[in-house]
Amino acid sequence: MAWQHIEIARFGGPEVLELVSEDALPAPGPGEVRIKVLAAGTGFTDTFIRMGRYPDFKGPLPFTPGYDLVGTVDALGEGVSGPAVGTMVADMCVVGGYTQYAVRPASALVPVPEGIDPAEAVCLPLAYMTAYQMLARAAAIEAGATILVVGASGSVGTALLDLARAMGLHVIGTCSAANMGVVTSYGAQAIDYRAGDFTEAVKRATGGRGVDAAFDAIGGAHFSRTFAALAPGGVLVGYGSQTMATGGESLIAAGLGLARLKLWSLLSPLLGGRRAVWYSITDRRKAHPEQFADDLTKLLGCLKDGRIRPVVADRLPLAAAGEVHRRIDKGGLGGKVVLLPW
Repeated sequence: MAWQHIEIARFGGPEVLELVSEDALPAPGPGEVRIKVLAAGTGFTDTFIRMGRYPDFKGPLPFTPGYDLVGTVDALGEGVSGPAVGTMVADMCVVGGYTQYAVRPASALVPVPEGIDPAEAVCLPLAYMTAYQMLARAAAIEAGATILVVGASGSVGTALLDLARAMGLHVIGTCSAANMGVVTSYGAQAIDYRAGDFTEAVKRATGGRGVDAAFDAIGGAHFSRTFAALAPGGVLVGYGSQTMATGGESLIAAGLGLARLKLWSLLSPLLGGRRAVWYSITDRRKAHPEQFADDLTKLLGCLKDGRIRPVVADRLPLAAAGEVHRRIDKGGLGGKVVLLPW
């Protein structure tokens, strides 16, 4: 049976994404299942991987990109008793999602409750999981706290806004002027980061106190500006190095940004109790796989109950992957673009 997937044979721009046809279906091995993919998530991390700048994946080439997927179990490998054929499942595969069929370890899959839109469900494994674990585990935020979301209109940014609303948090989000409506639609206060020093704007918005927690994926020298917006006892959660990914800063500058996080935590008693931590979803999943399954199950339940509402910015076929990456590179999507392989 013929099937299709996106393939990257060399690192580079959106033009390296090629639609490839195969004649024979992939066969699951021992402990694996074959999934008929119904929805593949796209995002900034996929473009990072495409350019060869993602620390957790450097090949081998060729490969199929796609950080997260949702689909139905199509076939079981040797020794696999579940999830049963026909079960809808979600996975964060890091690569391999832009495809009609994927082979994945059965132990990595999380069942998706019936009645959930696959395109909305695929927003959860990377973006919402990152947001939830940063809020609940890395920062341990409690209801009533005030947080700052840097880049609030992106896929993780909107996930933070959505979850913060559900958790009863007060939110300030930075974004471009064009996306201020997206941020305010979640009940957050929007700050145009191009209109001036957002740190000063945050201080004004909080009566000079600052925020209880801040979330920054820009990285590098930008961490210093975000850290300055913290209230006494506040925490900065760094979770990306976008400036390095886009070529705005060097690897050395990104490394210095990580060093700052560690230094601020060491000097926390001298900084009014302010501290900083680094969050990596892949590292956390490796260290605490049971947390990943539990947290994703919880998020899927929230989606089922309508407590969270992921923003699907667009739904497009696999053949549009190159155009999607161009849009992601440009920025300002205001949600997650989902590829529908069928």
